[in-house]
Amino acid sequence: MDLCVSVSLWPVSSGHGDAMSHELFMASALEEAQRGLAAGEVPVGAVVVIDGQIVARAFNRPITAVDPTAHAEVIALREAATAVGNYRLNGAVVYVTLEPCLMCVGALVHARVSEVVYGASEPRTGALVSAVRGLELPGLNHRFEVTGGVLEEPCRVMLQEFFRERRRPV
Repeated sequence: MDLCVSVSLWPVSSGHGDAMSHELFMASALEEAQRGLAAGEVPVGAVVVIDGQIVARAFNRPITAVDPTAHAEVIALREAATAVGNYRLNGAVVYVTLEPCLMCVGALVHARVSEVVYGASEPRTGALVSAVRGLELPGLNHRFEVTGGVLEEPCRVMLQEFFRERRRPV
């Protein structure tokens, strides 16, 4: 079976939100990334939106939580599932500042989200369009819409500055 993943690049809007709401919710994800930066984590933030309302927000915490699965997307999905009382998040749109990795794509599939909107592409580990096209893997029982490049520059710059600072000689 030949699968095709439809990826919209900003500022094209999808059926779930318009350009203005994408920008607004990505700004909230960027606020979460800033909180992660302040906590000494890789600055990635995520928010889960259902019916136009943020139901969960999170930032990366693998270092402080001593948990390799504590990515912003996974934490936000857990919080959203608790908030709505269901592990299936039908109709949810997840905004994340960095293209999700394969682990997070798997969690997003299992949560049955409707759309993922990301800011910056991740050429080494991105699993939507960059390194792997995770939604094209056989056997998936759910797929979601993907919109990339929303507020890409501030998302990318925050990450670049974090790693530039981290690699700076002491």
